[in-house]
Amino acid sequence: MFFYLSKIFQYLFSPTIWIIVLFAISLILKEEKTAKNLRIIAFVMLLFFSNPFIFYEIMRAWEPEAKQKTEIKDHYDYGIVLTGMMTYDAKFERINFKSSSDRLLQALELYQEGRIDKIFISGGSGDVFNQKDKESAILKDFLLKLGFPDEDIIIETESKNTYGNAVEAAKILKPGESNDTYLLITSAFHMRRAEGCFKKQGFIFDTYVTDRYAGKRIFTPDLFVPKPEILNNWTLLVHEVSGYLIYDVTGKL
Repeated sequence: MFFYLSKIFQYLFSPTIWIIVLFAISLILKEEKTAKNLRIIAFVMLLFFSNPFIFYEIMRAWEPEAKQKTEIKDHYDYGIVLTGMMTYDAKFERINFKSSSDRLLQALELYQEGRIDKIFISGGSGDVFNQKDKESAILKDFLLKLGFPDEDIIIETESKNTYGNAVEAAKILKPGESNDTYLLITSAFHMRRAEGCFKKQGFIFDTYVTDRYAGKRIFTPDLFVPKPEILNNWTLLVHEVSGYLIYDVTGKL
C-alpha cells in the first residue's frame, strides 16, 4: 500500500501540477478578483519554480557533498548500487538509461580500480503496472554481456522503493553477521533517504554520491533565465524531500 500511495503523492507534490491547477481554477471562477489573484500566484510560482539559480541553491543545500576518492577507503567488499536509473523497452529489448545511471557507471569505475570487490545491485520494479521487468536483473544481464564476471555482480529483485532496497539487501548481505565493508552508491539527491534506510537495517558503510545537480557555483546570465526543465527538477526534489520526511515519520529511517 505504501508503494502505491507514494506513486500518487509523486504527482501531488509536483509544482507543475500546482501551477496548472491554480490556472485551471482561475478560469472557472466567477469571482474575477479571486481569479485574477490566483493567476498572479500561478505566474509567480511559474517564475520561481523555473528559475535555475533558486533551484540549484536549494538543491545544493539538500545534496550531501561529493567526496574525493582519497576521502574513502582504498577497498570495500561491496559497492551497493541502488536502482531507479533506467526504463526497459521490451519491444526492442533495449535499456533506456537515465541520468541517474551515473550510479552504475561510478560503481563500475571503482570496481575496475579494485576499490570494490563485488557490485550489489538492489531493486526490482518501481513501475505500478509492470512488475515483470526487474531492473537489477536487467542490469546484471547487461553487465554480463559486457564481460563482467557473474560472481562479482549480485542482485536482489524484490524491492520496490528505497526502504525495500535496504530491507532486501540486509537479508542477503547480513551486515550484522559479517565483517564485510560497504560503500553505498546512489544519486546525491537520493543519498539522505538511502543512508537513513540502510543505517536502520544495521549497515555500517561509507557513502559515494553521484550525478549531482548542484556543483560549483558559476554565475552566468543564463543562470537566471527561466527554463522548463527546472520545473521537472523541482518535482524530483520535492518528491525526495517529502519522501524523506514521510520515511522519518513512519519509522523507516
